[in-house]
Amino acid sequence: MTDTKADTPATGTGLVPVLSATHVTKQFKVAGGHITAVDDVSVDFHAGKVLAVVGESGSGKSTLARMLLRLMPVTSGTISYMGKDVTNIKGGELRSYWRDVQAVFQDPFSSFNQFFTVGATLKRRMAAKQGDETLDELIERCLSYVGLKPGDAISKYPHQLSGGQRQRVMIARALMMNPKVLLADEATSMLDASLRVSALNVLQDLRSRLGLTVLFITHDIGQACYLADEVVVMENGLVVERGTTDAVIFDPQNAYTKRLLADVPDLKGSLKKRP
Repeated sequence: MTDTKADTPATGTGLVPVLSATHVTKQFKVAGGHITAVDDVSVDFHAGKVLAVVGESGSGKSTLARMLLRLMPVTSGTISYMGKDVTNIKGGELRSYWRDVQAVFQDPFSSFNQFFTVGATLKRRMAAKQGDETLDELIERCLSYVGLKPGDAISKYPHQLSGGQRQRVMIARALMMNPKVLLADEATSMLDASLRVSALNVLQDLRSRLGLTVLFITHDIGQACYLADEVVVMENGLVVERGTTDAVIFDPQNAYTKRLLADVPDLKGSLKKRP
């Protein structure tokens, strides 16, 4: 992994999105019919950008994330990576995709084997060295990227870490695969308020330093607007609003978006408009 921005193929009309969902729908069978969790959603994720998908519980945002991660099949529509259709890839192609598109989930504690130290957990992630680095050097570098001192963290067990430290270790574990896309699904929701900004700053720093494309899934529009370049708002499986962060904050068009913003009354005053 190098401190450079990810390469993205170009077309005659501009840059190809790193990751795309095109007219994606997900339906679940229930007694007497089906429910639609995601309804004809199209969204693009561009290299080096942070895009937040915001919505309350049941909005479809996490279902969309699982389809993008290929952890859940789509009912209809297409998932594309670097311009290639990956909707139905399997085997080695899917494993390669998972190396490039990594995820950090809501509960860092459940992601650990409680009987392994941080060092052992990270070594199990990758059994061989990466390039000219030894595995130990790779671990130390990825821990330093997320603001952890390797000498302090490697020998500790999960219960000896704070919630924020555990989440940082999970991000470091994802970085070991040298991904192009990092998907954070409610990755700060179980952290204390004092730790959330720190976690958001880690993601922002990684975007700037490594050129990562970040997909940030959250119910908190305040966090989304703090971190993201663009915001997509979902309600009942539909995209009801999308735009730059400034446009969504200062000129929301949808009543649902306005309600979410009203729940964070100091948002406009605390965030400066971006140039």
